[in-house]
Amino acid sequence: MTPIAHGPSTPNQGARKLSVVVPVSERPSPLDRIYREFSGPLREAGFDAEFIFVTTPGNASLLGALDELMGQGEPIETGIANASVGETGLLSAGVAMAAHNLLLTLPAYPRIEADELPRVILPVVEGAPMCVARRWPRKDSWLNRIQNRVFHAMVRSMGGRRVRDVACGVRAMRRDVFEALPLYGDFHRFLPLVAMRDGYRVEEVDTAQHPEDRQPRIYSPGVYLRRILDVLGLFFLIRFTEKPLRFFGLVGAGATFAGGLIMLSLLIDRIQGQAIADRPLLLLGALFVVLGVQSIALGLIGEIIVHVNAPRQKGYRLLGSAELAELREWKETEGTDPEAPASPRATDPERSGSEGSPHPLTAPGSRR
Repeated sequence: MTPIAHGPSTPNQGARKLSVVVPVSERPSPLDRIYREFSGPLREAGFDAEFIFVTTPGNASLLGALDELMGQGEPIETGIANASVGETGLLSAGVAMAAHNLLLTLPAYPRIEADELPRVILPVVEGAPMCVARRWPRKDSWLNRIQNRVFHAMVRSMGGRRVRDVACGVRAMRRDVFEALPLYGDFHRFLPLVAMRDGYRVEEVDTAQHPEDRQPRIYSPGVYLRRILDVLGLFFLIRFTEKPLRFFGLVGAGATFAGGLIMLSLLIDRIQGQAIADRPLLLLGALFVVLGVQSIALGLIGEIIVHVNAPRQKGYRLLGSAELAELREWKETEGTDPEAPASPRATDPERSGSEGSPHPLTAPGSRR
């Protein structure tokens, strides 16, 4: 990442320091308008916010819209990656450039109303590790809502966690939380779920949806296929990172069992005098057995890798009494409708971060 410009900041005395990271990748809006629209409410709420816009070489020309603002002394920094990287890499580079420990990730296109940003940040200021915005009530097209429901149903069934608007992208968090999470590929989309897996409490705040986020969106088949693969990767990351043999062993045992049954039936036919050399089932049975043995061997190799690295990893994080109480509260409400509005406590900016979480989740496996 190569910083290309710096705008001097004129901090407000007593203001809370905040770094807003904006990865500029897909369908960006004019960046100067993004800054003007979203910096005002933060300033009015008492935040001394620096904005960091990071992008790839292909989108470098978009940063020119910020030149006038930077010339006026606005607290803006920009950076260009030295290669085409995904949004996860842009986020990581932006956080590396950030000067403050309080972070806010913001897409390069409007998702929520700008006036809602302080309510997303407040729980983190008051002690929560992370808070994500949920666009509710949804006012976009029925097509967008159907896609959203299907996507989140897949995430809940495979990921085992409940964040009701993973794709929003507006998230506040502490810097140490972001740096502790193992992010790569397109897992920036599942940042709250990865944080939950590592034992961090993630709060969710209902926010008004931006009018520009209500247009129908249809993607290419390749995009939908990548989303499915991302969910499968999330499933493996959450369930089998520390026990890969359970996944590969189950697949391998199933394939080996199926191949064994096929080979046994062919053996019986051969004993009865039937020719089997030219039967496709012979090749199919052998293929299942070979694939099964290879899957089990791959799981064993994964177990060896986990065992070798286990001394350098801490697979747990101790919870405080407040976190334990919130975990019990969440378990009591776990069976509620995931599409229902959040608890009023989650949207009340006057309550503390420990009291305002509709889904305070914790899980073993923290690298913290």
